Amino acid sequence: MSEAAARDPASPRPSPGQVSVPEGLVQAVVNLVNTGPVLLGAYTLAELTAVDAIVDFLEARPSDEVIAEAVRSLAARQLLVAGSAGHQVQVRGDLGIAVAFEQRARTVLDARATGTVPGEPWRTLLLPQPEHIFLVVRIDALGVHEIGLYPSDQALDDLVAWLPQGEPADPEVSVDANALLASSDRSALVTITRYTTRGSAEIPETSSDLILARQDGRLHVFGRAQADTAGLVSRPLDGKNVRDTVADLLA
Repeated sequence: MSEAAARDPASPRPSPGQVSVPEGLVQAVVNLVNTGPVLLGAYTLAELTAVDAIVDFLEARPSDEVIAEAVRSLAARQLLVAGSAGHQVQVRGDLGIAVAFEQRARTVLDARATGTVPGEPWRTLLLPQPEHIFLVVRIDALGVHEIGLYPSDQALDDLVAWLPQGEPADPEVSVDANALLASSDRSALVTITRYTTRGSAEIPETSSDLILARQDGRLHVFGRAQADTAGLVSRPLDGKNVRDTVADLLA
């Protein structure tokens, strides 16, 4: 379990120094992940906001009333208990493990797909850990966040299987990227952001994008134009596949 400041709507995000992880927990979990995935449960956005997990990567903050109800739900399941200091709580169980590993990450891969079907996520977050494992968050259309720890190879394989696939399109053939994205049967935006901490804030340092679109069985790959980041240009894979390209961006 981890210990963090209780969520006061007016308080800033706690700094990593305010999260206490029991000695040996991280290594024990890493050893377990090396034998196979460790699933850490499914949570709502409000529940994750209540314990300050992955909120920096989410688009909207729930209302204070919704967060208060999430706190009561977590407390009823004994995932939140009173801590040893005044305004602190202990985040217990699988949720506490998820919080501990999220706090260690300094890179996030954020992939969002269109053309998904019921039962599959529309968004996936990968947070690399130093031990060559990933904290993976899959978000479905109902806003349920399924969290797990996976060996790096499996996490990347699962991600690529979920992304658009097809025979590589000829990058020399000029196409209207925006029109193609609008008409494609499946597309995805993959953003890799590296960040650092400054006090209680997490500050983005660098960011890169990879845009994938499948049309008529062909996979088109784009990147941001250097002169105009709102524009897209074809991005040759130079003989690599999508998996290798994503792995290079994460390296």
